[in-house]
Amino acid sequence: PGLRAEVFSLTEAWTPGARGIGVDALAGRDLRGAAVLLHTGWDRHFGTPAYGAGAPFLTGEAAEWLIAEGVTLVGIDSLNIDDTESGGERPTHSALLAAGVHVVEHLTRLGDVPASGARFTAAPPAVEGFGTFPVRAFAEID
Repeated sequence: PGLRAEVFSLTEAWTPGARGIGVDALAGRDLRGAAVLLHTGWDRHFGTPAYGAGAPFLTGEAAEWLIAEGVTLVGIDSLNIDDTESGGERPTHSALLAAGVHVVEHLTRLGDVPASGARFTAAPPAVEGFGTFPVRAFAEID
């Protein structure tokens, strides 16, 4: 059945000079138990050299807010949910994972998923001993 998906269209919520997605871009919906999917538009660079630098990310403050809202999973269509240009700090990963919130990165085609009314599944193969592993991610529209 998958998780109830709440997709945020954030293509205009960030700029190259201000890449962090904050709380203000996410407020206004019931997110308890949901898979929150962040459509930043960065997936347009997937498979190109441009994909590796300058990607948008979720701020640590926004991660803490999502935890307080009771989300189950956070997915993003970019290289990393944290700022890859911050010198290796991972406040968003650390906060979400410590709270038991799953993280899915490198998503594509989130623009094809409605803001509400879909179910999201991220199914990894049965492999033990890995901290990160590819998943087959898909959304089913209700």
